[in-house]
Amino acid sequence: MYKCFRVKKLIVPVIIILCIAFFFMGKKLFSIAYPEEKPVKLPVIMYHSIYTDSPSEYAVTPQQLENDMKWLHDNGYKTVSAQNLCDYVFNNGSLPEKCVMITLDDGYYNNMQILPLLEKYDMCAVISIVGKYTDEYAENDPHNLNYSYLTWKDVNDLLDSGRVEIGNHTYDMHSLYNGRKGCAKNASESENNYVSAISADISLMQEKIRENTGISPFIFTYPFGAVSPESRSVLRENGFLITFTCRELPNYITRDPKSLLGTGRFNRSGVYSTEEFMEKYIAHD
Repeated sequence: MYKCFRVKKLIVPVIIILCIAFFFMGKKLFSIAYPEEKPVKLPVIMYHSIYTDSPSEYAVTPQQLENDMKWLHDNGYKTVSAQNLCDYVFNNGSLPEKCVMITLDDGYYNNMQILPLLEKYDMCAVISIVGKYTDEYAENDPHNLNYSYLTWKDVNDLLDSGRVEIGNHTYDMHSLYNGRKGCAKNASESENNYVSAISADISLMQEKIRENTGISPFIFTYPFGAVSPESRSVLRENGFLITFTCRELPNYITRDPKSLLGTGRFNRSGVYSTEEFMEKYIAHD
C-alpha cells in the first residue's frame, strides 16, 4: 500500500513536467516550421505642390518629380497603395521587399502632373484633399497650375486612372484658427466639444467625397501632422484604416492593424536634389 501510494503521488508531477516539456518543444518546432515574419520597412514620401517655377520647402518642379520617380524605378523600389497595405494586414496579402509609398497633400491642381509619370513608371499614389478647397476655391478659380486646387471632376479623373487613391484631409480644418492647429484639440477645449467639432468636420468630408465620387475613403491625413489622442475614436467610427502624420520616420508594417496608424512620412522639400533626398531618407537604413 505504501509503495503504491508513493508511485501515484509521483505520477501527477511527472505528467505536468512532461506536458511543459512537450509544450516548449512544440513551440520551438512550430517556430522553425513557421518563422516569425519580419516587419516590412515602408518609407512614405510626402509631396505638396508641383510648382512650375523655382522649388521650395513644400514644392518640387515637374523635373524633380520625374527624377524622383525614375530614381525609385531604377533602384528597384515598388510603390504600394493603401489598398495593398490593407490587403497585407487584413487579408494575408504580400508586399514587395523594397516598397515605398507616394503621397501628395492638400489637393493642388498641379498634382495632376503626376498622373502621366505614374503611368510611365508603373506606380501609384495617394492624394489627400481638403473639402473646402475643392468645393469653393477650385470652383471659383480652377486650373491654374501655380495656385488652383483640384475640382471634383479632376478628382474623378484621378480615380478613374486606377493609379490614385483619395484621402480625407478634413473639410475645413486645414488651418490655424482660434488656437487650433489643424484638427488638434485646443488646450482650453473640453473633450466633448472637441469630439463634436472634429466628428462634424470629418463626417462632412466623407459625405462630400461619397456624393461626388461614389467612394468612402479609408485614409485620413492629419493637417500639419497634428495628432490628438481624442481624435482616434472619431476616425475609427468613420471607417479609417490608415492615418498619415508628418513624423519623419520610416514605418515597419506588420500584420497588426495598429501598424497602419500614425504612419510617418518624409516631406519632399524641393531644396534637395533627387539623389540627396533619396540617400538621406529612402535608401538610408
